[in-house]
Amino acid sequence: MGIQMPRMRADIVTISSSSTALAKGTDGVSGEPKILRGPGDYEVKQVLVTGMPTSRNGTRSVAFFLDFAGLTVGHLGELGQVPVSAGGEELGDIDVLLAPVSGPHIPDVSRIAEVISQLDPRIVVPMQYRLEGQRGEQSESLEPVDRFLKELGISDPDVTDTLKLTKSSLPEETQVVLLRPTGGGRPG
Repeated sequence: MGIQMPRMRADIVTISSSSTALAKGTDGVSGEPKILRGPGDYEVKQVLVTGMPTSRNGTRSVAFFLDFAGLTVGHLGELGQVPVSAGGEELGDIDVLLAPVSGPHIPDVSRIAEVISQLDPRIVVPMQYRLEGQRGEQSESLEPVDRFLKELGISDPDVTDTLKLTKSSLPEETQVVLLRPTGGGRPG
């Protein structure tokens, strides 16, 4: 798609969708990561992972919630429907939420905004949106992030290369952070 993947080493890789294109992203990951593809409860190197089905219309999708010693990161994947426990006691507080913005299996941005409101994370990191300079068939189904930001009432999101967080450094109110890609393309 015109974006260069950085070198990565991982202990855990989550595959949230049955989409072959998305599953190929594991090729560049070094180490011996545990690859999680389905619903369930897992523990990998002291990280607790909960996979919840979000499938809809025959597309298998899983939302993953990772608990890093009290800091919880949610990855919604190709969100077909809201996880059954979303907004309930089971998930607890979601500190960082990786949220899809567009794509063939993603509901309208107003629905994504509703899910974000239900989960009430401290940080939202949009993913799966069109970037300047992207190319390829998969990028044609993506929309720019602007529409999503407008739906959330965000006019000037933080844009950064990396996101380093601790539980104590989290903002009080939900904040949107755009991660700058490592090669080709700019958020927008």
